Amino acid sequence: MVILALVLPAWAGITFVGLVRARRGGELPRPRPRPRRSPAKKAAWVAVLAFLTGGALHLYGLSYMPFLQPEDACWFKAGYMAVPDSSSALPVSLVCAGEEIVPWWVNPGLLVLAVTAVVATLASVVLAVRGARRAAAVRRGA
Repeated sequence: MVILALVLPAWAGITFVGLVRARRGGELPRPRPRPRRSPAKKAAWVAVLAFLTGGALHLYGLSYMPFLQPEDACWFKAGYMAVPDSSSALPVSLVCAGEEIVPWWVNPGLLVLAVTAVVATLASVVLAVRGARRAAAVRRGA
């Protein structure tokens, strides 16, 4: 299995590079320069990353919530069998016998990621509109 998983793909890659070099007279193909990312695309990537990270953090916080059998949430998370005093999904909270079970950093992290996602989304839209206007002005010759 190790041969199939590691050795054969490596051998195939080395063989492919050798064939490409043989066809081009010993030279490897030069990579084409990538076009620079616009500020709007960078802001959009930041927004997407913040949305995904915030969603993952919220799912992590929701893993503390009681679902089918509420008393099991306190048993598995706090170590004693009791029905939770309160629980909520936003802000993420689970209170068992007066003690907050969800880690303290979950809700501030959700707030920071939400603000980052919204600001980056708005910045991406504003930068894209400005870039389109600037490109139209250059085409007109203004």
